[in-house]
Amino acid sequence: MARDEVERELADVARLDLADAARDEVIVEELHRRSSCQRVVGFGAVERVTGIGGVFLRSRDPAALSAWYAEHLGLDVEDWHGTVLRASGGETLVWAPFPADTEYFGRLDQQAMVNYRVADLDAMLAQLRAAGVAAEGPMEHENGRFGWGTDLEGNRFELWQPAAGQ
Repeated sequence: MARDEVERELADVARLDLADAARDEVIVEELHRRSSCQRVVGFGAVERVTGIGGVFLRSRDPAALSAWYAEHLGLDVEDWHGTVLRASGGETLVWAPFPADTEYFGRLDQQAMVNYRVADLDAMLAQLRAAGVAAEGPMEHENGRFGWGTDLEGNRFELWQPAAGQ
């Protein structure tokens, strides 16, 4: 969105019959509220999560757990004990159990990890690092590019920029 488009989008605010200071305050509030304007004016989160790419569970017995989900929730579990769920719009979500002793999640007491889909992994990692968030990556893979971070409670999460066409 270009600056002139932002000005057109906020034209209704600029025409309000308010004192200049009050109108400026309303404009700033609208700029913060309207995500379409945030990148152009240089504030707000530049990068945003675009969806969930996966949900991963720690399990004492991944084969038994995946069989339970297949039997009771109807998941079509594959040989690797996970499944790829497809949304009506074509996006995919991976569901998979991991061994209880996996280090992939970080802390051993973290029972699940969420994979967040992002449009620009490099920008997201830079944004996290600039905010002082511990972040790792990027790592290249046939399914796309991956990075990881840790939230304020110590929960590890995964970031995924899908390969073209995914």
